[in-house]
Amino acid sequence: MSFKKNNGQMELEETIRNPGYKDAVDGGSAADASSSGTGERRDATAVKLDAAADEYTQVKPYAGMPKEVLLLHSSRARYRVPREILFWLIVCCTLALVAVTITIIALSPPCLRWWHITPVYQVYPRSFKDSDGDGVGDLKGIKEKLDHFLDLNIKAVWISPFYRSPMKDFGYDVEDFRDVDPLFGNMQDFEELLVEMHNKGLKLIMDFIPNHTSDRHRWFNLSRTRDPQYKDYYVWTDCDPAFPKPNNWVSIFGNSSWTYDEVRGQCYLHQFLKEQPDLNLRNPDVVQEIIDLISFWLEKGVDGFRMDAVKHMLEAAHLRDEPQVDPDKPPELVTTEWDLYHDYTTSQVGLHDMLREFRAVMDDYSREPGRYRFMVTESYDYEEVDKTMMYYGTPLIKESDFPFNFYLLDLPQNTSGWWAKHLVDLWMSNMPSGKWPNWVVGNHDRPRIGSSAGRIYVRAINLMLLTLPGTPTTYYGEEIGMENINITQSQVQDPAGKYNVSLSRDPERSPMQWNSEKNAGFNTQTNNTWLPVHPSYETVNVEVQNKDEGSVLSQYRFLNGLRQSELPFLRGWFCYVLSDTNVFSYLRELDGHKEAYLMVINFGRGPSTTDLSAVKELPDELRVLMSTNTANNQKVFQKSRIQTEAGEGLVIRYSTYTRFHPNHPAQCYVSEKACYLETVGILYKC
Repeated sequence: MSFKKNNGQMELEETIRNPGYKDAVDGGSAADASSSGTGERRDATAVKLDAAADEYTQVKPYAGMPKEVLLLHSSRARYRVPREILFWLIVCCTLALVAVTITIIALSPPCLRWWHITPVYQVYPRSFKDSDGDGVGDLKGIKEKLDHFLDLNIKAVWISPFYRSPMKDFGYDVEDFRDVDPLFGNMQDFEELLVEMHNKGLKLIMDFIPNHTSDRHRWFNLSRTRDPQYKDYYVWTDCDPAFPKPNNWVSIFGNSSWTYDEVRGQCYLHQFLKEQPDLNLRNPDVVQEIIDLISFWLEKGVDGFRMDAVKHMLEAAHLRDEPQVDPDKPPELVTTEWDLYHDYTTSQVGLHDMLREFRAVMDDYSREPGRYRFMVTESYDYEEVDKTMMYYGTPLIKESDFPFNFYLLDLPQNTSGWWAKHLVDLWMSNMPSGKWPNWVVGNHDRPRIGSSAGRIYVRAINLMLLTLPGTPTTYYGEEIGMENINITQSQVQDPAGKYNVSLSRDPERSPMQWNSEKNAGFNTQTNNTWLPVHPSYETVNVEVQNKDEGSVLSQYRFLNGLRQSELPFLRGWFCYVLSDTNVFSYLRELDGHKEAYLMVINFGRGPSTTDLSAVKELPDELRVLMSTNTANNQKVFQKSRIQTEAGEGLVIRYSTYTRFHPNHPAQCYVSEKACYLETVGILYKC
């Protein structure tokens, strides 16, 4: 068979009807066919392609057919129709897949960020791990112990200040924001720590102090000499050298907030120690300096900041006296922060605008996929909880991801179910809609919860911390139940306790207890620790508790794993169930999710029997998933008689599709409402 061109048209020669082709198909050779009796080739009678289709008599396509013949077959219905069906089927499936994808994206709740999922663990670097034997913890020591965070399934670590500092306030008096104090290592040590943390999937949160510097900072030395660029970097005012009190403002550490500087011949403001002069953040140049410092550390790769003492960042420019709490008290006896209403030294107009500027810088660095930069603010506002809530920002303008919630620090004041519920609700009922809560039960400024509330409540408090909605913050050592140390006047290191040992914060800063060996494993090279190790270290330490399934550490690990693996804890409703003299009870549930969790915690002084028979949404029998008293694990209670000892907490898991929150909306909260579609295992907005 052959084709030829004729006047620009392709024509099919009559060899298409060569009977030899049939023979070839039937098994004969093409050579025999070509040499058969037909002898000579017929003259080519050209037929146009449209006529060729009529004259072509071979029914089946064959291997090696030319394109023109293939096209003749492809136009037949038996080939064309299936092809078109497949084409449109693929188109419809693609469109359906796109539509389903768009629907899922539109209906899915926002993804949780890393700081929603993991607890935040506070490391006080002086006390965590000493790597060089000088008795003070350091950055290399933290690096040695990174696996401890992984063992606890903690992915966010906040490290208290390690900037270059004279250490008048243990790092909160910064001499150089761009350098590491030699006590803790050097910049290379920091960079190696950061790389290793990121390699292990850990996030590093730094402490940042925008309110003040050390009096040894280069800015202050230039400002006191009236350098044209730096003269207004701090808050200066004229005063009498013999009586340096321009007004009645009092520092956090007591006595006047003003100190006379002989070099400049004026007084400078310090809301903390006199070695910590306040920056003048009404000066745009100072604000830009702070932004440059934030950018410096973000460029290095840190994952977030804890902004220290933010409510003190601005003060009233008029410098008027603040109102006294007791108007009849002689002015000369006004010496503590509790003697004044701080109308002119805290939470001034313009503060939140400045914090939003810091937030905008961090958002610029958050554009890199998977590198969200976190910001939390610290502000002790006590009964003025509405001021604390302002740090969340507005529905249109974001500020901090959350302000620290310190209200659970007051739990030891009244260990009862009512008080626990009151402190939780103080935050939940005032928090703006849709925001994310957080909980703190200890830090470097407040007594350890095991000492202030009592050792028997440590497990129950950890249980509450890890099952409430939001992000828990754990101060180092709380996961093993460390307690305060007792110190003598000669052992005091904290400036706040130099003149009154009862005000010292040293007791809650003792070295971390790693094992039963010398110095609790904190310093294995010498017999030197900057503060004494607690005498309980032989039994209260990480190594011992890792081997005990019923230890404080093991229960902490279990609860954190439960929190991160079960959707009702991260995505579900939080509902108050009961509070009385002894017991605080609440539940966590998620629409569409069969399993829900009931917490029953006894904060009272003795045993209690809780009757929840009025809660119709609960099944009659309840099985304990975990008790802080391991003897009660897997125990079954009737809901009318749930028994707990003082300091005992229960996590009860039950199965039902009957939800509590629809019938009790005033008792329930959810940050972002979502439902669970169990058949396909996805979350959706509902």
